[in-house]
Amino acid sequence: MYAMRFILIASFLLCARNALAQSVEKDPIAIAEIGAAGAWNVNESGRSFGPTAAVEFTPIENWLELEAGVTPLFARHSTEWDTDLLFKKPWTLSKKIEFMIGVGPEWVHSRNHGVTTDSVSIEAAPDFMFWPTGKHRFGLYLEPSYEYNFGRGREQSLGVSGGLLIAIR
Repeated sequence: MYAMRFILIASFLLCARNALAQSVEKDPIAIAEIGAAGAWNVNESGRSFGPTAAVEFTPIENWLELEAGVTPLFARHSTEWDTDLLFKKPWTLSKKIEFMIGVGPEWVHSRNHGVTTDSVSIEAAPDFMFWPTGKHRFGLYLEPSYEYNFGRGREQSLGVSGGLLIAIR
């Protein structure tokens, strides 16, 4: 009886050890995006620039990716903080190139000539991701965007951001 238990426990431990020893390339838990952004107001001739940071994860493989990000934009006499949540549909074009289309809400906190306002916008953005080695550890991204602000003035803007992708494993 003890011999059977010993053999059963030993076989479980041996199988677990072999399973852990295998090297399988796993998808990242999340992807961090760090870069620069620029925005151009369609209604006026204003433009602004600043850094951007976001994190992206995949709740439904090949169907849905969520990206949450923040971008402070600076221009003469104004500062704007954009915080967004994009719902993206991904397509893998090759081992090194991915494409996504995303849309989602954005909260805009701006200070223009001493006047502070908060408003809600909607943002649409195609996203190109380039993975030079194909291993999805480090890469580059380029994300043009369109934003429609529901606040006073119904501001519309075109933007672009780009930078470094870092896989979080």
